[in-house]
Amino acid sequence: MNRAVILLFAVSVAASSLYAQQPLSTRSKKAIELYTEADNYRVRGQHETAIRLLDQAIEKDKNFAEAYYRRGLVYFTRKDYNRAIADFEKGLSLTQDPNRQKVYWFDLGEAYLATGNYAKAGDMLRKFIAVEKRNQQKLNRAKTLLKSVEFASSARSSPSNFKQRQLSDTVNAFPLQYFPVLTADQQELIFTRRLGNSGDDDEDLVVSRKDAQGRWQPPVSISDNINSEWNEGTCTISADGRKLIFTSCLGRPGYGSCDLFQSEKVGDTWSVPQNLGPNVNSSDWESQPSLSADGRTLYFVSDRSGGYGRRDIWVSYLDENNQWTKAVNLGKSVNTQFDEISPFIHANNRTLYFASNGLPGYGGYDIYYVERTGSGWSEPKNVEAPINDHEDQFSLYITADGTKGYYVQEDAGASSRIMEVTIPEEARLRFRSNYVTGIVTDRQTGKPLAADIELIDINTNERESVVVSDSVTGEYLIVLTQGSEYALYVSKKGYLFQSLNFNYSEVEDFEPILLNIQLDRAEAGSVSVLKNVFFDTDRYDLKEKSRTELHKVIRFLQDNPEIRVEIGGHTDNVGSDPYNRQLSERRAQAVFTYLSDNGVDPARLKTKGYGPDRPVGDNATEEGRQLNRRIEFRILP
Repeated sequence: MNRAVILLFAVSVAASSLYAQQPLSTRSKKAIELYTEADNYRVRGQHETAIRLLDQAIEKDKNFAEAYYRRGLVYFTRKDYNRAIADFEKGLSLTQDPNRQKVYWFDLGEAYLATGNYAKAGDMLRKFIAVEKRNQQKLNRAKTLLKSVEFASSARSSPSNFKQRQLSDTVNAFPLQYFPVLTADQQELIFTRRLGNSGDDDEDLVVSRKDAQGRWQPPVSISDNINSEWNEGTCTISADGRKLIFTSCLGRPGYGSCDLFQSEKVGDTWSVPQNLGPNVNSSDWESQPSLSADGRTLYFVSDRSGGYGRRDIWVSYLDENNQWTKAVNLGKSVNTQFDEISPFIHANNRTLYFASNGLPGYGGYDIYYVERTGSGWSEPKNVEAPINDHEDQFSLYITADGTKGYYVQEDAGASSRIMEVTIPEEARLRFRSNYVTGIVTDRQTGKPLAADIELIDINTNERESVVVSDSVTGEYLIVLTQGSEYALYVSKKGYLFQSLNFNYSEVEDFEPILLNIQLDRAEAGSVSVLKNVFFDTDRYDLKEKSRTELHKVIRFLQDNPEIRVEIGGHTDNVGSDPYNRQLSERRAQAVFTYLSDNGVDPARLKTKGYGPDRPVGDNATEEGRQLNRRIEFRILP
């Protein structure tokens, strides 16, 4: 059931309760007959027929207040708000009963808010709130809408440095396009396209790619393995562009009306989609997924029971066995008693955007964001104009570097366009992201490798993300977020792992990093530099943040019990040779002691301090000297 039908059903129930126990205002039997017939079509969502019959009923009696009201409800459901307002105002002018008048005030308040007429919306809602005593649910809704009126009236006059534009007709090539997502390198734009606004129009996933000049090319079907004769839409993609989760309704084995499915890309081919299973999907409606950058955390929308409102945001995690965990509700810090939809978790894995019609805003669905805190999520904040206005806004995507946003602008439900907004420096999110990308290969053969690439915050020892390079191409992409120092490990069974360090604690440069990685087989003579083992200047005490790296060494030795290694200490040429040799030996010994104290057989370890004798960089430069100050891990014969 789509949103329009759900809304129609809701207003139908409200309308029925309005007049069910009260006589109609007309004495024309023919008008009543047409009115009753129209209402049967209205509740079934057959709008055109209902409007035609209500037109005829009004022709029979120009003062038929209830017919104006019913027709206004249909127009409101169709998002034809100006016609809805005209009918509600006409019906109100014909109504003297205070109990009927207050219903008009509520509906007019909601309709005026939907057109951005905040002054009239506020007048109507205040009238309703002043007299409503019985319907607590509707009174609460009116108070929520009034908060939006007050918010919009004060916020819309604020100056804005945002620059927005509609993407070209090359991309916006269909009557409806929505839910845009991009790969982290911003080279692929994937979205849902629909050829019309009826329930019979097919939804498919399409992709537009940038050419060498950075221009978006015409969208094409993402894959014949994914698109079918049924509906596929509202997708999300991992930062590396290799894991896709999307919504499919009917036509595939599932658990409910709409389920979430996953496809993975190997080389240039998308796999046959698989249902995410009962931990994520239910007998109810699941849709609008959003993956974390590494594809291991999934946010989505469901109308299942156990939530706080009609539609809530839920979350599931990929466990160590690559199975999705039982989905849990994101909680009342995000979800309201109304609808929260279109979640988007930024590449930084800390900032979550979503749309809501249950929080103060400009009207309809507005876009909000929260930030992850130690105990959950911060209080939602409205992203404000120009992104939000009185129309519905949803499906916001913010690039990893925080400089651009993409969202959908609806035109009263009849059409939609993908918009791009340039975000000014002062409005960019606090934690921006960069990425490292390249190819993993065997050093000897040059063959691409499917290697595990793990990113760990070495100050907290928490794993930030893990991805696997493509088994066909060796390509990988992993996101780095501002504010932390990271250890990056590249490993594969049968190979010696590589260790890399990226300090993003105070970085301002968000240019992507191209880094091709060659792995050596785990055999005698292979060497790995332990780039995340740290000492203070002229000291040999291990710094606390070295633990991450040393436990990686311990795990490697546990997985390869036949291997013996040499721990080699190296320095630059600053200072005397005897001093540097002693310092390098003591540092190697510190590593030896830590490994042996944590379960490694000392007989498998050997240490040697080389001092400045084996430089790998130019000691005439600071960069070269930094390369020479190192701990090496070498496999012995």
